[in-house]
Amino acid sequence: MTSWEVWECDLGHGAHPVVIVSHPARAANKDVIELLDCSTQRAARAPLPNEIILDTVDGMNWPTFCKCDLIYSVYRADIRNRRGKVGIERQRAIVSAILRSHAWTNF
Repeated sequence: MTSWEVWECDLGHGAHPVVIVSHPARAANKDVIELLDCSTQRAARAPLPNEIILDTVDGMNWPTFCKCDLIYSVYRADIRNRRGKVGIERQRAIVSAILRSHAWTNF
C-alpha cells in the first residue's frame, strides 16, 4: 500500500472506497494506516468545503465525495481491493480540504 491509493474498507457502515493519507513510510510498513472515507453514492450536488469529488480517473465507479473532515486509523488487514490512485491535482485539493476542515490554516 502507498499513500494516495484508493482501496475499500468497512468503517462500520459497509464497504466504502477509502483514500490512504498516511505518510509513505507508514503506508508501506505499519499495521495501522490513516485514511479518508468516500461515499458509495454518486455525487449529485456541489461538494461541501470538507469534500472533494473523485471520479473514475481516481478509481471510483462514478463522481464520488471524499470526506476530508475525519481521518480514520484502521488496521492494514481490514483494507481490501485496490481500486486506483488519486492524481496529484486532487491530492493537493484533498490536503487543502483536510487543513480547511480542521481549521489548520493559521501557520
